[in-house]
Amino acid sequence: MTAGESPASTSSPARAEAPARLSRTRRGEKGEATGAAARGDRRALPLALVAALSVSAWAVLAVWSTSPYARYLDHGGWDRTGALAALCRALPQGALWIPILVYALAWLLMIAAMMLPTTLPLLGIFSRVTGSRSDAPALMARVLGGYAVAWLGFGIAAHGLDSAVHLVAARVDWLVAHGELVAAAILVAAGAFQFSALKYRCLERCRTPFAFVTERWHGRHAAREAFRIGFDHGIFCVGCCWALMLVMFVVGMGNLGWMLLLAAAMAAEKNLSWGRRLKTPIGLGLIAWGGVLAAASF
Repeated sequence: MTAGESPASTSSPARAEAPARLSRTRRGEKGEATGAAARGDRRALPLALVAALSVSAWAVLAVWSTSPYARYLDHGGWDRTGALAALCRALPQGALWIPILVYALAWLLMIAAMMLPTTLPLLGIFSRVTGSRSDAPALMARVLGGYAVAWLGFGIAAHGLDSAVHLVAARVDWLVAHGELVAAAILVAAGAFQFSALKYRCLERCRTPFAFVTERWHGRHAAREAFRIGFDHGIFCVGCCWALMLVMFVVGMGNLGWMLLLAAAMAAEKNLSWGRRLKTPIGLGLIAWGGVLAAASF
């Protein structure tokens, strides 16, 4: 401070600068908050779309199951009556691959409705990990694609086994007379699997989505890693839920009530802290149901 200058005159620029600094700070904080909100919206959008996809699948199944084409949700008679029967006869090997295509469509709808909601914790983790990337939506689509491929593979294998069982049963008079025994065997097997170590080894991988994603995501080969996350998660999901899904072959593939009940049970087992407690009531209930069907067949 030079002679003749008062303390007030020297502090005036500092006092004038203070509101400007405060204004810049507030603008910066507002910008950061806006950016964080935008990133949050980008992460939430894929999950909202997945939820909408699942709801849409339930709606399509509900309409399909009450339409004149409801029989196409099940397995028998595709090549005998209706529009598909004519198509099966008109195309080479149509009786083989047309039913498989229709079944694959119905199965994917069931997976989107029943199993996709159980993946939301994993998809939420993946969305947070990749949310800042420009290709985040494409990567999320690859995760979903890998998951669908795993379940589709199991579904086609189950369809083939179901078709083989029907062919054998139709040629064995004893099985024709005691057809409920096949359903009883499926129910008992599904109930017994509830107590297996394999189910819970697979279930543990499904119940730890953060570790599951971080073990497989490095960002170096993004598309391949995203697909692998979905596919591997689908494999473990099949590993813990395949037996309960086979129950649909007993109660009817187009039975929405059973779809909802089984979907709720599998979602609880995978995502709720008390899900393990369902092991005993579900397992014993299925075994008892199978026993009653077996006894009634004689």
